[in-house]
Amino acid sequence: MNYAVSRNANPQPLGSTVVAKFGGTSVADYDAMNRSADVVLSNPNVRLVVLSASAGITNLLVELAQGKDAERRVFLLDEIRRIQSAIIDCLNKPDVIREEIGRMLENISMLSEAASLATSTALTDELVSHGELMSTLLFVEILRERNVAAEWFDVRKVMRTNEHFGKAEPDTTALSELALQQLQPRIQEALVVTQGFIGAEAKGRTTTLGRGGSDYTAALLGEALSVARVDIWTDVPGIYTTDPRVVPAAKRIDRITFEEAAEMATFGAKVLHPATLLPAVRRGIPVFVGSSKDPAAGGTLVCNTTVNPPLFRALALRRKQTLVTLHSLSMLHSHGFLAEVFGILARHNVSVDLITTSEVSVALTLDTTGSTSSGASLLTTSLLTELSSLCRVEVEENLALIALIGNKLSQASGVGKEVFGVLDPFNIRMICYGASSYNLCFLVPGNDADQVITTLHRNLFE
Repeated sequence: MNYAVSRNANPQPLGSTVVAKFGGTSVADYDAMNRSADVVLSNPNVRLVVLSASAGITNLLVELAQGKDAERRVFLLDEIRRIQSAIIDCLNKPDVIREEIGRMLENISMLSEAASLATSTALTDELVSHGELMSTLLFVEILRERNVAAEWFDVRKVMRTNEHFGKAEPDTTALSELALQQLQPRIQEALVVTQGFIGAEAKGRTTTLGRGGSDYTAALLGEALSVARVDIWTDVPGIYTTDPRVVPAAKRIDRITFEEAAEMATFGAKVLHPATLLPAVRRGIPVFVGSSKDPAAGGTLVCNTTVNPPLFRALALRRKQTLVTLHSLSMLHSHGFLAEVFGILARHNVSVDLITTSEVSVALTLDTTGSTSSGASLLTTSLLTELSSLCRVEVEENLALIALIGNKLSQASGVGKEVFGVLDPFNIRMICYGASSYNLCFLVPGNDADQVITTLHRNLFE
């Protein structure tokens, strides 16, 4: 109780402010929310808290947005109600918050009924945003029951984005101005709790930043407010040499550079959202990654420089990759073939991940993860038809992208032998190397992915 008084009587200078972000598992239920509240209150510099939706809620909302029949809608709504009610039932004074969450659930019901008649990306974002709105309302209530002066803030007042529903891009200039006007004065007076992942376009319609966008929100707000650090609290205590669920012998990395961490995130390490680090890098703000379940276990600090960076830093894995190979004899010595291919892909909003070329063919990988509304294939019939009019198209699915992250890889000798020498038993479908000195990437059949990661990790890290 005294803690709350001391933290608000002497507001910290903004230069020492920490933004703390908590993922879905960290706000999954009443106990998890209380553990996260302990983490927040253990550091008086934490003035802004960014939350994801409670674990499982976003998936239920995404399914509702796909337009389900009445029976399925009732089941999904009951699941959402059950998860949120389990938290409300543990509160000392649940009546007011039960009413507020009840209104949210009515909204969800109404929007899901609209989705059953006609779906749209704008409607999906409006519906899905309710997960974060509910978790933040509940978290504020938990803090207030501890006599903390906590304030709920609608992030859509400051998070201006474009109209690309499902994976909106923030307008950082507008965000900066609005955050300084509306958020900065508030965080000096109270502990502010807001939503990750969601924003609003110029007309006020709700948008989302793509799956995993809560990390991005925390970093964007940190950049706008020039904070001292961004803390990402998740269910693992830091960033590891690879996914510990695939390789139990994976080791934690205590300090890692922005470049290394960004490469890891881009190539599938789920601890951080790929775009998270960009705002932090722009402003040189360190990012700490720790576990809300075990804050004492420490974590990983992502910062500008590290001492003696190793040749091999980590292995990242990205599943569900698609390889598209385009064959055309007219490509030989012709100008503009690639420009035409990329023009077609751009018209269909498809971005290319990796690319290799030969005299008469070009192979591209497409990453199918990322957008809120993902699930549908990126390779639509109209896209394939347009590509087929230009060349012969071959599509391979269920591939996995393995990325070896390191430092000055392209300048070191023997890297190829060390990596591929132990991968004799596996079919390697495509290799990308040399464009970046931080990574070496290759595609393998999806079913071999875990074994490839295990073999490489044993050889390079253990």
